[in-house]
Parts: sequence; structure tokens; C-alpha cells
Amino acid sequence: MTDLPASAARSTWNASDWHEALVVEAYAETPTARTIRMRLPAAAALPALVAGQHIDVRLTAPDGYTAVRSYSLASAATGGILEITVEELTDGEVSPYLVRGLDVGDRLEIRGPIGGWFVWLDEEPAPVQLIAGGSGVVPLMAMIRAHEAGTNPSPFRLLYSVRSPEMAYYRAELEELARVSPRFDLDWVYTRRAPSGWPHAPGRLDLTRLAASVQPLGSTALTYVCGATPFVEFAADALVRSGRDPARIRTERYGGAEGG
Repeated sequence: MTDLPASAARSTWNASDWHEALVVEAYAETPTARTIRMRLPAAAALPALVAGQHIDVRLTAPDGYTAVRSYSLASAATGGILEITVEELTDGEVSPYLVRGLDVGDRLEIRGPIGGWFVWLDEEPAPVQLIAGGSGVVPLMAMIRAHEAGTNPSPFRLLYSVRSPEMAYYRAELEELARVSPRFDLDWVYTRRAPSGWPHAPGRLDLTRLAASVQPLGSTALTYVCGATPFVEFAADALVRSGRDPARIRTERYGGAEGG
């Protein structure tokens, strides 16, 4: 495995500049998504990352054409390694290459970290309710991992809506965490196909399922909702109509463009 040039390792990190990152691992997360781990140059100079932030990725074609997409970070830069998970879009310019064409040892141009609103800080004392639809779980996973790595005693709860079991990101890690961690609970909603013996019929997240998941943490919980725009709008509106303070609800959404 090749390393980054020494000159890159000595450079000063600027979040608004483009930097080269070395791909050190890439594996399928679902049939249509891939997790990519990158080693950063100047890791010691990288500003502190906050769970929930994202980076920009830029691809440049041989003719000079460039395409830039934003991807949420799935974890902090532990040991100078960044992790993203990319969902392939059939009409995308960037995601098909990242999911099917990128190899370990390749380099990616990245910029960031970016974002300061849809983030979780370890000093936050309130319990946290996370609500994810599909690939919207990625920044929430960064929060879950940061929470588990720290000492914050506040409970975390994730409500994760997916089409079917095999389309769930980080499924094994989430289920193991829910089994062993006293600070983390997990609820699933399956919209197309549920596991054998699942107590609920497949279907979209509704008011009953939403209420059942968020009630245990109470009305003071800080809530993060991430997913496709209709999913986020439904969940946020339902929370407000149920009496939740809008100031305690943070949302991030994606539409038809690539990203996740």
C-alpha cells in the first residue's frame, strides 16, 4: 500500500482547500452502497471533527471536467482515517464510480469538514432521539459512534426506516450495540419487506410507530432527523404537532442529487 507524499503530510490543513486522501479500505455496505475509508494527509493538523459534519468529494475526468458531491462522515478521523458510505444512484455522475470503480490505493480529492448545525457535541446533556430514512443514517451513525466512544451518560435512541433488512447500513454494528450498550436503543421500520416473524407488517413510518419510538426519551430530547425530503418533512411535522419544541428538532435532507 502506498502512502501519501511527505510534502502532503507536512501541509497545513485548510477546510476550504482541496486535499488528497488515500483510499485504504472499501467494502459493500448493502447491495447498492459502499463504505470507503480514507487516510488523510496532515492528520495532526486536521481541525477537530464534530459528529454530523460532511465533506465534499471532487472527481476530475481526463478532459478536465469536474463533479463535486457532498457526503456525510460516518465517523470522526480516528487515527487520521475518514469514513463515508455512498449510495449508488443509477443516473449519478459520482456515486457509480465510488461504489463500483474506486480501488484501494486510489486517491480522492476532498474538502472539509463542513457543517455546524446538524451536529452532536459530547457535552450535550439531553437525551438524543435519532430518526433516519435509508442513507440518512450516515451522519447519525457518526453521532452514535462518537457517543459510544465518549463518557456522556445521556441515552441515545435510533429509529431507522429501511426498505428491507439487507438495505440497512451498519446493521450488524447497530444490533450489537443495542444488545450490549446501556446507553443505546434501536427501533426498525421496514417499508417493503420485513424479516421473518417481524411483529409489524411492512409499511411507511406512521404516527403510531413514530410516537412509540420517541416517547421513552420524553419531550426534552434533542432530535435529529435525516433522510429524503418527504420522510424528513413527515417526521418533523409529526413531532411538532405532538408538542415537541421545534427548536429541539434538527433536520437534514437530501433530494434527487447525489449525497447521503
